[in-house]
Amino acid sequence: MRTSIGRFVVILGVGAALLTGCGGSGGTTSVPVVERPEQSEPVDDTLEATATPAAVSIPSAYDTVQAQRFDRGRMWTFENVPTAYFRNTYGFAPDEEWRTRAKRGALRFGSGCSASFVSARGLVMTNHHCAREHITDVSRDGEGLLKNGFYAAARVEERPAPNLYVDQLVGTENVTGTVYGGLREGRAAGAQAREQRVESLQEKLTAEASERDSSLRVEIKALYRGARYTAYTYRRYEDVRLVMAPELQLGYFGGTEDNFTYPRYALDVAFFRVYAPDGEPLRPEHHFSWDEEGARSNEPVFAVGHPGSTSRLDMVSQLEYQRDHELPRRLETLRTRGDLLDRYIRRRPDSSDRYDLRNIYFSIENTIKGQTGQLRGLQDSYLLARRGAAVQALQDSILAVDSLRQSYGKIVGRIEGLQQSKVVMAEKAGAFVTFANLELGARILVRALHGYYYDFLRTRGAPPDRLAAIREDAEQVSDWPPGLEKEFLVAQFEEIRSAYGTDHPTVQRLFRTRTPEEVATRLVEESALMDSTRFLSLLDEGYRKSDDPSVPVIEALAPMFLNTNRQMQDVRASERTLNARLSQARLSVYGPTFPPDATRSLRLSDGRVRSYSYNGTTAPSFTTFNGLYDRHFSRDEAAWALPAQWRMAVDSIDLGTPLNLVSTVDIAGGSSGSALLNEDLEVVGVVFDSNMEALPNEYLYRRQGARAVAVDARGILEALRTVYGADRLVEEITTDERDPEE
Repeated sequence: MRTSIGRFVVILGVGAALLTGCGGSGGTTSVPVVERPEQSEPVDDTLEATATPAAVSIPSAYDTVQAQRFDRGRMWTFENVPTAYFRNTYGFAPDEEWRTRAKRGALRFGSGCSASFVSARGLVMTNHHCAREHITDVSRDGEGLLKNGFYAAARVEERPAPNLYVDQLVGTENVTGTVYGGLREGRAAGAQAREQRVESLQEKLTAEASERDSSLRVEIKALYRGARYTAYTYRRYEDVRLVMAPELQLGYFGGTEDNFTYPRYALDVAFFRVYAPDGEPLRPEHHFSWDEEGARSNEPVFAVGHPGSTSRLDMVSQLEYQRDHELPRRLETLRTRGDLLDRYIRRRPDSSDRYDLRNIYFSIENTIKGQTGQLRGLQDSYLLARRGAAVQALQDSILAVDSLRQSYGKIVGRIEGLQQSKVVMAEKAGAFVTFANLELGARILVRALHGYYYDFLRTRGAPPDRLAAIREDAEQVSDWPPGLEKEFLVAQFEEIRSAYGTDHPTVQRLFRTRTPEEVATRLVEESALMDSTRFLSLLDEGYRKSDDPSVPVIEALAPMFLNTNRQMQDVRASERTLNARLSQARLSVYGPTFPPDATRSLRLSDGRVRSYSYNGTTAPSFTTFNGLYDRHFSRDEAAWALPAQWRMAVDSIDLGTPLNLVSTVDIAGGSSGSALLNEDLEVVGVVFDSNMEALPNEYLYRRQGARAVAVDARGILEALRTVYGADRLVEEITTDERDPEE
């Protein structure tokens, strides 16, 4: 769920910086270690079956719990691939050529997923669920491609996807010294200074790169919680065209009930093509070939993609705050919005198709289920005990060395203290979870907030590019039905009134003698902000000077929102600075023997295709088309209903062909669409989900029962050949023959 509030808070100067880190040069020092984490895998690291919300940090029953070698995961940066570990574990060490091929074959897909080149003619593979909005965008009147699927039998039929791009990593540079050089240690102020320096450096490097090649852009990522910074240079391709996508029913087979489960039977894959500026298919230097024989059980596999975020370096006190406050409040808000959407879609399915509400609903339900699994992990005493053991080992190592003790000895306690400050603000901050969200916020309030910022900055003489950035965000707020908007407004108003109390001056000012429903009704019926075109006109004319009924509402709510947001951002900035300093200590103690948390930078993850035990049985390494049809015929529910062409194909398809598989590769949100590769960097699948057991891996990586779910390469080929008759596509990904259209 995208939100623009971070950008505006920084612009207004009323909040702390969003990137953090403090002190030191990012180098490492050799020091003695009191207690290193275990170097062996745990025998059994499943979650307790009887986890309860009343878990404590390090319960007495687990006083002897020790941190394990891979607790922080296996999302390796390409700058620090553990070649010795790979050699000892898999019998080969990724050399420079292997790493280059892996890096150049991988892609970032749009703003949130991963993808890869899978042919010499610029063919791109990702997940169907990553492509949904773009499939909708290329649909013509009456087609319904999201529901019915799409296949371009000839290259001229491939459809340009507006607003879609893919990024290919072409260079990295350690810029830690540049970011930290000359800055003093501090809390929020230090974080803000570094954020400003990172932004300035990123703009400078992008400008320099663009002079060489206009398709290049640079992103600077904070690694190890800001202890190190890396500049990633990407080549962006913006002519991307849809080639093939299955029906929604296949891409999302089993619906929300099957989401985050296994065994699974989904064809969650889609194909696009990148075109060069001359209008011809791109000829990438590197792409991943196809392994038609597929992977075998226990075979090593590797995922190359862009995982979004993890929290494996957080302190136990931070995890407890998430468990007790942040996650429950966020889930409550999401469930409210999900219920509103579900009821509206059921009442008016035609209207929901027109406004693309199902994609938003799927996203909400996916987030709810995922974060519910994460919350369950934080409610497990064993997980927190493992994390606590790692913190204790680090503290013991710090206290054993005078220089480390003086610089870092009190940081864990200071982080714990900040959690209490967050608790005080949690309820009020929770009332604004969706307030500025471009997808889930009430349209009138999101647009009103943009208008408020825009006018504020314009009167202060903000540079044109700042104003253009706000307008660009505002243009992305799509219209939706009046009935749904009213319900979202009422929900937002009630959350604010509940958090602040009916006697709060702003609440009194906003509602007076009116109910939230009455205020919402007037806004929906009279505000120009219900329509994107009218809103943009109002933005140009001067929104705050207009007589639109939304103006007094946002004049009341915006200061409340900004003040609450500023206070929380200040605390979080201090927290991030301390986290960065602690990570510097961690690097001094252990060195870069562990990967940083995911940051949507390119990562290499290793694992094996492997079954697992659950509910007294065994989940197989692979599922087949047999299971797909069994679910269709045995479950008389829409979630498992197959389209007509799939029902007709039952006698011709090879039902024993693997459709999905599971492995122990380490993934996170953003990994969706990552190619699953064998040792020779051949495609054996495409990652699309994790099982429920893997959701707590957000905080601590475990492989016992935790699995990444992928579409099997053999299942993709069988569906393309037998069901879709996509011979052109099959030939392209399985041979090096030239396109006959060339």
